[in-house]
This record gives sequence, structure tokens and C-alpha cells, in this order.
Amino acid sequence: MKLFFNTFPVILFFLDYGVSGVGSDVVPVSLKEGDSVIFDTGVKTKQQEDIKWYFYDTRIAQISGDLIHICTDVQCKDSDERFRNRLKLENQTGSLTVMNITNTDSGLYELKIISSTSSSEKIFNVTINGVSEMKTKSAKERESVTLETEKTQTLNHGMTWYFNETLIGKIPGDQSKICADVKCNERFRDRLKLDLQTGSLTIMNIKTTDSGLYKLLMTSVDGSFSILRVKTLSVTGIDSGLSLVAVGICAALLLVAAAVIGVVYCSRKKHTSVPQNDEDVNNSQSNPEDVSLSDAELP
Repeated sequence: MKLFFNTFPVILFFLDYGVSGVGSDVVPVSLKEGDSVIFDTGVKTKQQEDIKWYFYDTRIAQISGDLIHICTDVQCKDSDERFRNRLKLENQTGSLTVMNITNTDSGLYELKIISSTSSSEKIFNVTINGVSEMKTKSAKERESVTLETEKTQTLNHGMTWYFNETLIGKIPGDQSKICADVKCNERFRDRLKLDLQTGSLTIMNIKTTDSGLYKLLMTSVDGSFSILRVKTLSVTGIDSGLSLVAVGICAALLLVAAAVIGVVYCSRKKHTSVPQNDEDVNNSQSNPEDVSLSDAELP
């Protein structure tokens, strides 16, 4: 019974559009929980098209050519709470971003583009397979860390890495220009390595200033959608083992310095206590007469 209710919307959708038509128009999209997906409309600039997005038969986003009618998720009529605060609509192209994908987001997403002269449709069939491993990672200063990718079908057109919104690596691309931004070059100069086969990014001799958000954008072969995965890297201070060694060295140096000071002090004390001649010896002895005179003067 549960399987029937889960598949019933799909059956209705196929009956509505025809099995053969759907099969030829559907774009398969394989995601993991925690991913974000960007559905591209193919519209380069806004040209008075009305763009509508549906999840099965529920309208989840809309933008009109004159920008008068714009809505996402609960703002759209008859929409539910499924995508609350997780949808983003691009005003110029109408492209739709679904953030932080959950396992209940699998299904058919339909795009309708309507203009005064023509109309077109595109369908994305989203499946959720597992949980994305691109979550958080920690490392210690001066170590090397690798931000690995996960194999995803149909995503061999391009991979792009960002650090806090700054481009730091791109495939396809020139390996010698792995860090294109001037500010990025200063931050990661000669410390990045990009695996051209897998897209994994290695940061060498990391610093505490390397902490932050690393985003991997993977674009499909036909460019119809992109998958965004976010990695949080936390870099802590120098290894505590190194700190203990440094403390030990400092303590040893202090002990050596104390010993040297002690030897010098004893040497100087011994040197000043030895009489130099007979006159010094006589002067150093007490005079009994002086003592008796002093005692006699006392009342």
C-alpha cells in the first residue's frame, strides 16, 4: 500500500504526458543527501518569458517576464512546506536551486518556459543515493589535507572549487592556473594540487587562515544542471607534540644558563677572597688595640 502511494504521482504524471514522451525528455539527476542542485533553464537573458517550476503537479517556483509575479515554495499558491527556505530562483535566467537535498526530495521536477511565440518543457528525474561525505573536516597546521570528491554519473563536463566564494581550481583547465585570483594566489601560492582524474583538491602546508568553506560545483555534460557540495575545513594550531618539544628545549636552555651563571659567580667569589700580598694579609687581620679602645670608650 505504501509503495502504491509513493508511485501513484509518477503514474499520473506518465499518463498525463505519455510514457514515450517522458522517456525522451527526462534528464536523470543522481544526488546525495546534503547536496544542493541547480537546474538550468538554458535562458541566457530575461526575454519576457514566463518560467514555472513544478514538483510533480505542485508549483514550487515562478517568475514572469515583467518580474511582477515571482514566488518560491510557500509563496506560490497551493504549495506546501516541503521546500521551505530551501529554494532560490535566479531573476535573470529563471534557474532554480534546491538546497540541502533530503531523501524526500526525490521525484520529477518539471520546467515550463512560455513566451508569446513558443513554449518548451524539460523534466528532471531526481534520485537520492546515500549521504554526501562532503561535510566537515579538521586538520592541524602544517599538515596536508585532501578534499575528496565522490564519483557521480554524467558529471564529467567540469568541476570547480571555491574557497569562500573565490575560485581556486577548475577542471577542465590549465593546471598551472589552478589559482586564478590574485588574492587567492597570495593565500595558496604553490600549496594546491588538483587531481585531474578525480577532481580531488589537496592543500599542502595548511595554515589557520585556510579554515573556511570549500565548495565543489560539478556540472553535467549537457550543462542542464549542476551539483554543489560544501566542505567545512577547520585548521587548528601546531601539533601539541611539537609544543612539548619546544618547551623541553627552552627548559634545557634555562638549566644550562643557570649552571653557567653559577660557575661564573663561584669563580668570581673565590677570586676576590684570596689576598694578593703581605700588606693585604696584615690589613685583613683584626687589630686588638683598636678593639680594646673601642670597648673602653663605651659608657
